[in-house]
Amino acid sequence: MPQVPQTFDALAVRAWCGLALDALGRAREEIDAINVYPVADGDTGTNLYLTLESAATAVEAVFAGHEAGGTHPGRTDPGPTLADAVRAMAHGALIGARGNSGTILAQLLRGMAQVLAGDDAPPYADGRGLGLALRHAADSARQAVAHPVEGTVLTVASAAADAAGDVDGDCGAVARAAHEGARAALAETPDRLEVLRRAGVVDAGGRGLVTVLAALVETLTGEAPRGAAAREPRLHARVDAAHTPPEPCADAADAPGPGGPAFEVIYLLEAEDAAVARLRDRLDALGDSLVVVGGDGLWNVHVHVDDAGAAVEAGVEAGRPYRIRITHFGAGDAHAGGAERTPAERVQRAVVAVVPGEGLAALYAEAGATAVLARPGEPPASGELVQAVRRAHAREVVLLPNDAELRHTAAAAAEQVRAEGVRVALIPTRSAVQGIAALAVHEPERRFDEDVVAMTSAAGATRYAEVTVAERQSWTMAGICQAGDVLGLVDGDVAVIGQDLTETALAVLDRMLAAGGELVTLVVGDGAPESVAERLQTRVREGYLAVDTVAYHGGRQGSVLLIGVE
Repeated sequence: MPQVPQTFDALAVRAWCGLALDALGRAREEIDAINVYPVADGDTGTNLYLTLESAATAVEAVFAGHEAGGTHPGRTDPGPTLADAVRAMAHGALIGARGNSGTILAQLLRGMAQVLAGDDAPPYADGRGLGLALRHAADSARQAVAHPVEGTVLTVASAAADAAGDVDGDCGAVARAAHEGARAALAETPDRLEVLRRAGVVDAGGRGLVTVLAALVETLTGEAPRGAAAREPRLHARVDAAHTPPEPCADAADAPGPGGPAFEVIYLLEAEDAAVARLRDRLDALGDSLVVVGGDGLWNVHVHVDDAGAAVEAGVEAGRPYRIRITHFGAGDAHAGGAERTPAERVQRAVVAVVPGEGLAALYAEAGATAVLARPGEPPASGELVQAVRRAHAREVVLLPNDAELRHTAAAAAEQVRAEGVRVALIPTRSAVQGIAALAVHEPERRFDEDVVAMTSAAGATRYAEVTVAERQSWTMAGICQAGDVLGLVDGDVAVIGQDLTETALAVLDRMLAAGGELVTLVVGDGAPESVAERLQTRVREGYLAVDTVAYHGGRQGSVLLIGVE
C-alpha cells in the first residue's frame, strides 16, 4: 500500500490537479457526448479539461519557483504552503476558465481556496477543514450563478458538500463521502431537469465534477474509487437503452427560454466589487446563463445574449475586459427550452475568425462568425482555434486568421479539425479588414468551394494598412523611426513616419487611394483621436468621387487605426 497523505497539504493539491487532469482527459469525449443542456456545441468535457489544465499549470509554476529558489548554496526552501498551492490553483482556473461549466468549476476551486488559504489557515487541512472547504465551494458557486437550477453541477456540488459534512474522519474519509454523495446526486439529475430525462443522460457538468472528486479520493487514499470510471452514471435507468442521445450540447446552470440567445460571451474583467454588482444586473437583463466568478479585482464573466456588443460594452463600463471570446451558436443550435438537436441538425457552414479588438469581435459575431480575440502580445494558439471551430458546430468551416503571423497556427488547427471529419478552408487573410471584406460576400447557401473562392477573391482585392505608434527606435522601409513616432504601414511595410496621428493617417489613406478603390473601411481603436474617423471620411468625400466609407469601433486592438481599401 503506497504512503498517502491523511491531510490535505500543498503536495496533495499538486497531486490532485495532476490526477484530475488525467481523469478529465480520459472522460472528456464522453462528457462532451452526453451534454444536452442548454446549447448544442458539445464542449463541456473539453472546457472542464482546459480549465483544470490552467489550474494545474499554475500550481506547477508555484512548485517550480520554490524548487529554483532552493538551489542556492546554503539556502533551504521548505516548498510552497497549502495556501500558496490553493491560491495558485484557484487563480489558474479563474484565468483559464472555459464555458459555463469551466467557469463554475473555477468558482468551486476558488471557494475551497478561500477556506484553506485564510489568514488563520493551518499548513495543512484535516478532514474537518476539507469538509468546510467543500461546503464553502458549493455555496459560493451557487451564489455566482444568477438563476441557479437544480439538476445541474450545482446540485451535485451541494450534495458532495452535504455528504462530506456528515463525516467525522480524516481527509480520505471526507473525500470518499463527497464522491459518493456527488455520484448519487448525479444519478438523480434527470429527475430534476426534464431535458436530461428526455435525452436519457445525466448532467454533463455534474459528471465532470464527479470525475474531479474521484481524483481527490485517489489523491488522499492511494486508491481510485472502485470501478469509478465504469460506475459513473451516464444514462438514466428509466430510459430505453436503445435511445440515442442528441448531438452534444454545452451545460449551464441557468434554464433559458425557448430558442435561447444567439451568442456566448466570455471575458476576464478587472473591476471593483461595486461595479461588478451593477454589471450582473445589466447582463442579467440582456440574456441568460449568467455566471460571474472571482473577486479581489479579477473576475470571469460568462453570459448568453443576443447582443454581444452590449455585453462587451457593459464590461467596458464596469472595468477592463480582456481575453474576450464571442461564439455564435448558429441557426441550428437550440437551448434546452427548445427542440433538441440531432446529428442531422448540425450547422452546414460557419466562419471562424481571429480579431484584434473587442469591437471587431462583436462585429464579426453579429455577422454570424465565431470570433477569437487576439490581444496584443497574446496570439491564440492552434488549440484555441481548434476549440473555436468545434464550438461553431458545423460540417464546413471557413477560417480567417486575419494576421500573416497566424497563418501557420491556423493551418495546424485546420489540419487537426479535418481529422475529425470537418471540412475546413483556410483563407490567408492578413488583416481584420480583409476578413471583413471576405465576410461581406459570404453566402452559406452557395456551394462550399464557390463560397471560399468568392471570400478569397474579396480578401485578396482589399489592400490593408494600419496606423500605430513606435515603441522603440528601429530601421524601417521609410527610414529610421524613434520611440513615439506615428507609423503608417501599408500591406505590412512602414510607408509613412509622422508625428501627428491624424496627419499620418491621412497620408496613408491618400497613398492607398492613389491606386484607386471603391470602398474604404476604417476600424478605429481606443487610442485614436475622436475626430480621426470624421477627418478621413471628409477626405474621401471631398477628394475621391464615387468612393464610399464605413467606420467601425475596434476597441483595444493594438493598432490605433486599421484601413482597408477594396
